Amino acid sequence: MEKSKYSFEFKGEINYFLSLPKEEISNPPMIVFLHGAGERGNDIEKVFTHAIPRYIKEGMEIPAVVLCPQCPSNMVWNNLVYPLKQLIDEIAEKYNVDKDRISITGISMGGFGTWDMGLNFPEYFSAIAPVCGGGLSWRCERLKNVPVWAFHGEADPTVPLKNSVEMIDAVNKAGGNAKLTIFHNVDHFSWDMSYLDTRVIEWLLEQVRFDDSEVPEPFVEE
Repeated sequence: MEKSKYSFEFKGEINYFLSLPKEEISNPPMIVFLHGAGERGNDIEKVFTHAIPRYIKEGMEIPAVVLCPQCPSNMVWNNLVYPLKQLIDEIAEKYNVDKDRISITGISMGGFGTWDMGLNFPEYFSAIAPVCGGGLSWRCERLKNVPVWAFHGEADPTVPLKNSVEMIDAVNKAGGNAKLTIFHNVDHFSWDMSYLDTRVIEWLLEQVRFDDSEVPEPFVEE
């Protein structure tokens, strides 16, 4: 597990930690994880509070390069789409990542960031999996070729369920391939169910970036 810092234009910095596959893999896939608002700052240890970073720290092995950046305290992920993309590119190049299998997921503020990264770079990601997020549904035609699996707690008082519903409906209305899993009687803290009670991590690893010569198969949850 590697901890480091990425400096970007205008003298900004993004702390990050990186998890590499236990066994060497030629051209490994990459999963990018975006944390929530409470983990912002310059103490990278805060990133291990929830979800995928915590699971890795507790011993979960993921056969991929897993990049977990930390958002500066005075920003949100939506402010950082271009520096974040540059960081992802740099890590992908350094570790010889399979450019057709780079996916992104995140929780709460990171769910919003996941939607925004997908909307800004739809040709780049093989799949996105936002958890209790939302975004600009009028832009969702840009995601019509990107597999999307979103998650949300029905009783979420922080980010209303309708945020995810509007995004998923807009992607599918545009001819896309999106699914929403709703956890009934669950509040904002839906990420453990999202990542541990489904096979979304495996699903992310299975996705391959869309080729214009093919139409992606409809998403079916097993």
